[in-house]
Amino acid sequence: MEFGYSLLCEQTPPRQLVTDCVEAEEAGFDYATISDHYFPWLEEQGHSAYAWSVLGALAQATRRIPLITLVTCPTMRYHPAVVAQKAATMGVLSEGRFVLGLGAGENLNEHVVGRDWPPVDVRHEMFAEAVEIIRALFGGDYVNYRGRHYRVDSAKLYDLPDRPVPIGMAAFGPRAGRLAARHADLMISDRPIGAVLDLFRAEGGAGKPAYGQIPVAFGDDYEECKRRAHRIWRFSAPSWKVMSELPGPVNFEAATKTVRPEDVVESVPCGDSIDDYVQAVQQWADAGFTHVSFCQSGAEHQKDFRTWAEADLLPVLRERFG
Repeated sequence: MEFGYSLLCEQTPPRQLVTDCVEAEEAGFDYATISDHYFPWLEEQGHSAYAWSVLGALAQATRRIPLITLVTCPTMRYHPAVVAQKAATMGVLSEGRFVLGLGAGENLNEHVVGRDWPPVDVRHEMFAEAVEIIRALFGGDYVNYRGRHYRVDSAKLYDLPDRPVPIGMAAFGPRAGRLAARHADLMISDRPIGAVLDLFRAEGGAGKPAYGQIPVAFGDDYEECKRRAHRIWRFSAPSWKVMSELPGPVNFEAATKTVRPEDVVESVPCGDSIDDYVQAVQQWADAGFTHVSFCQSGAEHQKDFRTWAEADLLPVLRERFG
């Protein structure tokens, strides 16, 4: 199993994202993920840098650590032909360290371009077409495409890495799992759902990596960590069907008014007990995931987590799951 460090653009200023990633590389994390949002989930998170500008900086500021978007939506806010160009450029800049993680998106980020938010079956159709376009452009030839949702007119990428950028696809249910099995080099999930991963591997994804992410609130004051976890992560309490439909931070505020700190800590390890973090990773290992990243709560608490992880957490995890 490999262990990553998650950069959450919604809670951290852009320049600190770069510093955090450099220090995560120095601390020995195996890879780094970055979210790609137009809005924060909640107003009090307070940030939402353009992930692709940050990625360019990361490619130059780091030397070893692989980088992956978790995740980019290639359907509305970005046309898939533009996503292909961005990803290929990142592949070149990072010297092959970039992975393009894709998802079908949320209304929160995609409505800003003024198009109606489609139903989920249409979003999956759009997602599949988008990945077909991106994959074709990674081949280096001219691409013409006429689909139900997209057209591409004689597009070609001139700057490509030596090897095509790997494509990951987020999958939270059977339909998305089958889609990922047909089109992706790896699967991504924010929940350790073994049944979806099993489906992915049974229908074409056998032997391919699977990436997960664990939100955490590290610190030596457990009660403060609980409050911080609630402040940052309560947006995730509703089901994904709800999360994908809400249009703005104010809507997430309203939808999570009754979420308590004790509700959040059920899925967010808090404090500094290594056993709690090991138990959380065990769920992902049992489900068959090969990669898990940690997303620390609070921009001001990143260094504390990295220091602890380097000295204490990562050695234990590698001994048990390596």
